[in-house]
Amino acid sequence: MADSFLSQDEIDRLLNADADSNSDLQNNRSDAGIKPYDPHTQRRVIRERLHSLEIINERFARQFRMGLFNLLRRSPDITAGNIKIQPYHEFARNLPVPTNLNLLHLNPLRGTSLMALSPGLVFMAVDNLFGGDGRFPTKADGREFTPTEQRVIHRMLSMAREAYEFAWSSIYKIKTEYIRSEIQVKFTNITSSPNDVVVTTPFSVEIGSHRGEFNICIPFSTIEPLRELLSNPPMDNSRQEDSQWRGLLASQMRETELELTARFADIGTRLSNVMQMKKGDVITLDKQEFIEASVGGVPVFTAKYGAVNNQYALKVEQIMQPSLLSLNKE
Repeated sequence: MADSFLSQDEIDRLLNADADSNSDLQNNRSDAGIKPYDPHTQRRVIRERLHSLEIINERFARQFRMGLFNLLRRSPDITAGNIKIQPYHEFARNLPVPTNLNLLHLNPLRGTSLMALSPGLVFMAVDNLFGGDGRFPTKADGREFTPTEQRVIHRMLSMAREAYEFAWSSIYKIKTEYIRSEIQVKFTNITSSPNDVVVTTPFSVEIGSHRGEFNICIPFSTIEPLRELLSNPPMDNSRQEDSQWRGLLASQMRETELELTARFADIGTRLSNVMQMKKGDVITLDKQEFIEASVGGVPVFTAKYGAVNNQYALKVEQIMQPSLLSLNKE
């Protein structure tokens, strides 16, 4: 019977078992909603849609298509893809090798942007430029581009820069500046960190059954000063409405009635002298060559005093308010 009794340690363990299980369950429940936080990998959340940038991309696709047609003498089909906002390392990870990477400045914006031409686009352009029809596909195999391919690349890049400036012209005036070209992504540090957010737009170029890609990558910090302008595109008729409003305002201003005052002279005297004046006294005035005319106390022009058709008159010599000249032009 003595062996059937429990020791004090065994009793304590039995009593604390339920409490330990409840505490473990609570810990598991509390840990279930916790996610690890790493400040080095957290991406920036950008919620608004860049409507103006979508318009720019569509205009660029149409203008670049015309340039490729003039170069290759074949009608390409260029489609602008959806704008992607992602870390730079995700964009660089999906680029094929070799890819022609061109670094550009978008003056007056700060920072460096990237125009990436895929090898498929380069080989397709070279093949069509020399009369090929794509029956003999070119293999890249990680090699560098030949001098002939690089010459074709520079011609396409020049057309792309011109088309991109034209696409931006209605939103914001920019001037592209070519820096250099690279093949390896590790030499194109357009962001201070691989986790910095960039805005990328893919373009699909198709000629017949062959297809190539063209990517434009812009750091978000570069276009952030234009964030409000890119989110809310300007109205097309705003400039026309503004000119109509200015014309209406100018025409109404011309019909405004004003009181013109001409000051002939200023005489300094004392109140005692004024009190001693009587009928018949004469106040002498020094005749000035030019008289200042004013409206509401604001000088408007200088003039000469005289008479025309038995009426006193002022001959305007010089206009003193440039705003009157600009109103006349309106």
